[in-house]
Amino acid sequence: MEIEFASLDDTLARFTLSGASPGFANAFRRAMIGEVPTLAIEDVRIYDNTSALFDEMLAHRLGLIPIKTDLTTYTTQDKCACGGAGCPGCIATFTLSVEGPKTVLSSDLIPQDPETTPVHENIPIVKLVKGQKLVIEARAVLNTGREHAKWQPTLVCGYKNYPVVTISDTCDACGMCVDECPREILAIKGKKVQVVDSKLPDCSMCRLCERACMASGIGEEPAIRISAEPDRFIFVVESDGSLPVKEIMERALSYIRDQANELENQTSEISGEEKK
Repeated sequence: MEIEFASLDDTLARFTLSGASPGFANAFRRAMIGEVPTLAIEDVRIYDNTSALFDEMLAHRLGLIPIKTDLTTYTTQDKCACGGAGCPGCIATFTLSVEGPKTVLSSDLIPQDPETTPVHENIPIVKLVKGQKLVIEARAVLNTGREHAKWQPTLVCGYKNYPVVTISDTCDACGMCVDECPREILAIKGKKVQVVDSKLPDCSMCRLCERACMASGIGEEPAIRISAEPDRFIFVVESDGSLPVKEIMERALSYIRDQANELENQTSEISGEEKK
């Protein structure tokens, strides 16, 4: 198995996964979405709320604010030494006290841990008019997207098979497929249609070029064929900012490895019992 990056930074990664089965590719995608833990606000204590929003709506909006997460500092409550009672090792606390007129933003959340802040400072929470007030205390905990979407570390996480464009010798360079291609990956070079350099990954495999070729009256078979490599996939992963994309990928792969090891151990135990 091999991963080749086309681009990589803290928020976005484009890469090609080669030598993998469709099952593994999908497991990798699902692990990045639902098995990598992040911090999200779970409990909100509201001391004063005279805004236009109900307490429940306010708590829901707070829970969807992405929070910078250091997985070396925080752990889930079920694994924490405090036994889930709540301590700085498993809970990040925020306070907010604002009086109108003002639009309350995510930057108004004051973290107890200065390293654990909202990813973006300009996320609107609620608009207060003169005389309205909001005083709350919020607690963020570590969990995964399997529990709730607010703990998902990704905004975009998807893949497609790597496209293969085959052009036969019967191509007469009429150009109809070139005009029909919505992503402009085809061009006429010499007396034959060819794929534009470095644009092959952009192919959506819509097969409009095949239909255009058949419409040209070339015969019973099109001169251009679109297929896909069965063991090669193009991934696009975008983080919500709570974790770098690279760390999301690494932890997702670690999760898959741990699950595979656990399955191997359990099947070995079962086999051993049957032999006895």
